[in-house]
Amino acid sequence: MIRLAFAIWQAGLKDGTGIISTESGVLKETPYSVSSRFVGQPSTNPEELIAAAHAASFSMALSVELDKAGLFPENIRTAAGLTMEQFESDWIITQIHLDVTVKLPKADWDKFEAAANAAKTGCTISRLLNTKITMDAKLESWRSFGVVARKSGSIPLGRRLATISLREA
Repeated sequence: MIRLAFAIWQAGLKDGTGIISTESGVLKETPYSVSSRFVGQPSTNPEELIAAAHAASFSMALSVELDKAGLFPENIRTAAGLTMEQFESDWIITQIHLDVTVKLPKADWDKFEAAANAAKTGCTISRLLNTKITMDAKLESWRSFGVVARKSGSIPLGRRLATISLREA
């Protein structure tokens, strides 16, 4: 299977701009630039697209892992924060942090934690990237009151929201 994307770049690095498109047409002549990386211009950049791809890929991988565990989520919300640092004259992606919240009708902490860790290491974008990947995973469940005593969290609107820290050392 081959997925295609296209890019056109015009001018030099600092004053140049480009457009990207995908074979599917979802991105069609979408502007990208160097200034969107650092100044916040209204266009995208490669790192933002990598973060979006990682969030999407992880969410799909977690869905697969939860299905294998017999847990069927109502929804999975993933934010991917990509960190870039400058070393001498080069910018390097040093970390991606996944912040995940899953709403499950039936909570099982151990199965959830195992599924989240398996998805973190097994998703296609995680395996592609050569960088540190960390994750905070939260499980929302209407039926989790009996299990939460051993986990930390807050109680919004009568339901228990527990946080399980899955950070890498």
